[in-house]
Amino acid sequence: MQEELDAIRARAEADIDAAGDLEALEQLRVSYLGKKGELTTLLKQVGQLDPEARKEAGQAVNAAKEAVQQRLEARREELAQAALNQRLEAERVDVSLPGRAAETGNLHPVTRMLERIEDLFVSMGFEVDQGPEIEDAFHNFEALNIPEDHPARMMHDTFYFEDDWLLRTHTSPVQIRVMADRQPPLRTIAPGRVFRCDSDVTHTPMFHQVEGFVVDEHVTFAHLKGLLQDFLQALFERADLPVRFRPSYFPFTEPSAEVDIGCVICEGAGCRVCKHTGWLEVLGAGLIHPNVLGHVDIDADQYSGLAFGMGVERLAMLRYGVDDLRLFYDNDVRFLAQFQEG
Repeated sequence: MQEELDAIRARAEADIDAAGDLEALEQLRVSYLGKKGELTTLLKQVGQLDPEARKEAGQAVNAAKEAVQQRLEARREELAQAALNQRLEAERVDVSLPGRAAETGNLHPVTRMLERIEDLFVSMGFEVDQGPEIEDAFHNFEALNIPEDHPARMMHDTFYFEDDWLLRTHTSPVQIRVMADRQPPLRTIAPGRVFRCDSDVTHTPMFHQVEGFVVDEHVTFAHLKGLLQDFLQALFERADLPVRFRPSYFPFTEPSAEVDIGCVICEGAGCRVCKHTGWLEVLGAGLIHPNVLGHVDIDADQYSGLAFGMGVERLAMLRYGVDDLRLFYDNDVRFLAQFQEG
């Protein structure tokens, strides 16, 4: 048995040293030390020996098993370390290589336009005020001279809740809240989100609007024209930008006007954007109706006011040459990346 034991041990150690990976090493462990392994089978044969030889043979087989087990553990550590070294070499980072540039975000074009509008009006002495997006019918309609039976309500496709609550259809309710809380002179703009049931290439259910107004003594339509002309020429960075006022109707202003600018796409020659008129409508304006002043207890005999409102997306489309309003809200990184600074 001793000769057979020595031969098995020598063969096992040679096989272990030649094992090229952990999987082969595990197969050798099973082959020599498993339930049906060679050394295990040899140990079972010890019971068939004479009592005098049984103890010595059992100790010899156990010593061989222990030696093979230690050889397996040593080889396992060698192979594991070699695999780790190979992995580290494959994943090695060359610290001398230039670093990857971090991608930075940028402001959305509508946000850019909002900030530009606010900056221009603040430079003209205006304050910026905010109001709630969920409004009551009084602030959104009645106080703006739009009673319940007024046909102008048909112009607003409104999202209604219960008890006359609604999503505001314009930022003009902020005008009512400011005038009710403060005394003239007032010079304020109110940027924010508004909501209407409409969706196509030029309309979305949610969009941004800037309402602005001035209340003081002796405010005239001439002040309104001068203010808006200066604003639009500064916004589009053209001192020679043509601006015209056309008579219109808004229930909260009297007189009222639509404000157009010379088409910034075709320079007034006529194109698809301006429908070959050479003009683009950009905002509505007028003198604040005396009934609106009366709703907030401002004496219309002493004070007068002007008001105007504009769609921010509309101005952003013109300034950046965007032909579909929905592009602003599709979250297409290729589109938004065009507005990256730097």
